[in-house]
Amino acid sequence: MVPKSTESKPESLPPQKGRSGVADVISALRRHDGHLATQEQKVANYVKAHLEDISAMTIAELAGHCDVSTPTVIRFCRTLGCDGFREFKLRLAQNLAVSMQYLSADPQPEPADGDTAINQILGGIYASANVMRRQIDPEVLDRAKSALLKTRHLLFAGIGGGSSNVSQEAANRFFRLGIPSFSTSDSYILQMRAATLQAGDVLFLISASGEADAIVGAAEIAGGYGATTICITKSGTRLANVCNIPILIDLPEDRDIHKPTASRYIHMIIVDALAMSVAQDLAHETTENLRRIRASLTAYHGRTGPQPLGD
Repeated sequence: MVPKSTESKPESLPPQKGRSGVADVISALRRHDGHLATQEQKVANYVKAHLEDISAMTIAELAGHCDVSTPTVIRFCRTLGCDGFREFKLRLAQNLAVSMQYLSADPQPEPADGDTAINQILGGIYASANVMRRQIDPEVLDRAKSALLKTRHLLFAGIGGGSSNVSQEAANRFFRLGIPSFSTSDSYILQMRAATLQAGDVLFLISASGEADAIVGAAEIAGGYGATTICITKSGTRLANVCNIPILIDLPEDRDIHKPTASRYIHMIIVDALAMSVAQDLAHETTENLRRIRASLTAYHGRTGPQPLGD
């Protein structure tokens, strides 16, 4: 039975100063499981068994289900790193929004007989590439190529593992063509670099989500100073809406959480297609640049045998 004195003021324990809140309460719950006071462990056991129901409960309801007092629930929340029950519910709801596929007992389909890891990766790339090929707008690629052909300064940017790697490789592709090309994945540097761009420059952004604040903010800053903004992202996102030339693709997510996402390969295909198109339009200049690069590398390492022409 929940004491009446605690129902009217369910979070009446003194606030704890200096508490910053924990981002992942599911991990905190697992870390403290079995090491809690007896009454708090009752709350932990109930929460583990009813993760998706907690957000709809009041603190009094949770206390009643666990046969503990509301101050016990508050102490439990604070043990996990939250200021109180309200913050605990918010953090738990945020965790569940992105974590349910990882909490599932069987998060991936069974591979077919004889389906090797290589086959599974290639299958994902082929499927995503075919989706991209049907969605891509050639006219948008032509607009992007035209902007790249005229740019004086080209800055690529991506935040996060896949996008930042594509950004680095994109700059690697384009500097070889005689276009001053740079890449950054640092959010602060990106804001500063975006502020130095102007008309005649291009900011090229790669984002699988299209919602990263640093990426969207940089597009707004660069666009405000007259630079052309190009992006590879999903349709209907904030980034797509603020860029001058959005290259839009909507790729399905693979159910297998252990398989690397194929989107980075698809983004790289688009970058390579644009680099090749620009190189072909600037054939005389790019051919000479590539010859100089190869000559300098031969002088450096002494190898004269066949090597990839684009590298």
